[in-house]
This record gives sequence, structure tokens and C-alpha cells, in this order.
Amino acid sequence: MDAYSVFAQVYDECMDNVPYEQGADRIHALLSEYQLTDGLIADLGCGTGTMTELLADKGYDMIGIDHSADMLEIAMDKKAQSGHDILYLQQSMEEFELYGTVRAIISYCDCVNYITEPDILAEVFKLVNNYLDPKGLFIFDFHTTYYYEQILGDSTFAESREDISYIWDNYYDPETGINEYELNLFITVDASDSLPDSYYRRYQEYHTQRGYDLSQIKSLLEQAGLVYINAFDDYTQKPATDTSSRIVVVAREQGK
Repeated sequence: MDAYSVFAQVYDECMDNVPYEQGADRIHALLSEYQLTDGLIADLGCGTGTMTELLADKGYDMIGIDHSADMLEIAMDKKAQSGHDILYLQQSMEEFELYGTVRAIISYCDCVNYITEPDILAEVFKLVNNYLDPKGLFIFDFHTTYYYEQILGDSTFAESREDISYIWDNYYDPETGINEYELNLFITVDASDSLPDSYYRRYQEYHTQRGYDLSQIKSLLEQAGLVYINAFDDYTQKPATDTSSRIVVVAREQGK
């Protein structure tokens, strides 16, 4: 099945260990360093809208962009509950379009790694540059080559919960830097007249990501006309290192 189709139904439950609040606080702090405490921000690869909602809570006017209709359906449900005036757009990162420029664009939780061709990632960065206000900020994270080579590798992860179980198999190719993973989901189906006992239904999804080094990212930002500012080890204030698993990058539009 396509990535983030069935997985969308259980994504938030499976990702309940992700420190979204910490990430939102750090993004807000970075934006505030450049006097961006309000205004219009786009969340590129917004998924189910968790980060989009958290930044809306902090006073930003948010646009959420994602290619998955299933993920956006859940994001819309959150919007209905929160009452935030968030605009959601079903678009791919490679071809996203906005109605005008925004003060900042953010991308959270390794969305960049789903762009597996550097030339295409450069085009994504060019779109970001195009839709940023003069001196607007671009804050995003990515998983490094070190992460895929030394941590994820060819590992298998599994977890069993009350209503959901999954097996996550990874296949990493060091020559291409590509990590393919197969996700087997087992989701509880309620009992019916024909089947009085609840049971699990199995679904499979396939995802592909590529690891990048900070030097590659800097070069691609430069190609896109963006100015690299800084890089951090995950959502902390520590500088990025050669052994950082996730790197957070701050870049900006250089002035139209």
C-alpha cells in the first residue's frame, strides 16, 4: 500500500513517544530570535497536523501541506476540535504551491529524507526560497547518513499494543544511501455477527528515505539561493556533529 495510507489511522498512537512539544518550543525559540513571533508560517509535510496545531497555539497563522489525503483527514479533525483557522493543502513537497509568500517555512520529523534524489531536493529548496518573504526563515530537520549506517541499518523493530502491533524491517544500501523499510501493521478489527471475537487485520506499507550529510544539505541550500545560518543536534541548542542522528537546520531567504 502507499506510504501513510493505513498507517495514517494509527500514526499518532505509534508516534506518541515523539517530543512534539519540545520541538515546537525549540522552533518557536528559533523563530523568535529573528523577531518572528507571529504571522503566516507553512508546515511542509505536516502529516496529521500535530506540529501545525502546536505552532497555531503559539499564535502563528498556519498552513499545513502534505501529500497524504489520509493524514490530512486526521489533521482536519484536529482543526475542528481546536477551532484553529488552519489552511490545509494536499500537495507534494516537490510541487507545492502557495497563494503568496510566508514569513517562515518549517518541516518537522525527517520529511526531507523522503526526497531521495539530491537534484529534486534542490528543487524543493528552490520552492521554499520562492515562497519565503524577504529574509524569511526555513527551519527543518533531517536524519543523517550516520543515523542510517550506524543506528537504523538493517534493523528490525517490533511492538505490540492493545489494538495495534507492528513489525518495521529496514534495508539500507550504503552505496546509494537509500533506506527502504517495510511496515507490517496489525490493527484490531471489532467483532461482528459473522466473527464474534475481535481479530487483527494485516496491512503492509513501503517507505523509502535517503540519508544526507550536513555538507550536502549546505550545498543544496546554496544551489537554491538560500543562506545557511546554523545547524543543531536535534531540537537542542547543541551544535550538530558528525555523530548527530538528526540535524536541525536554520536557513533564510537572502533578500528578494
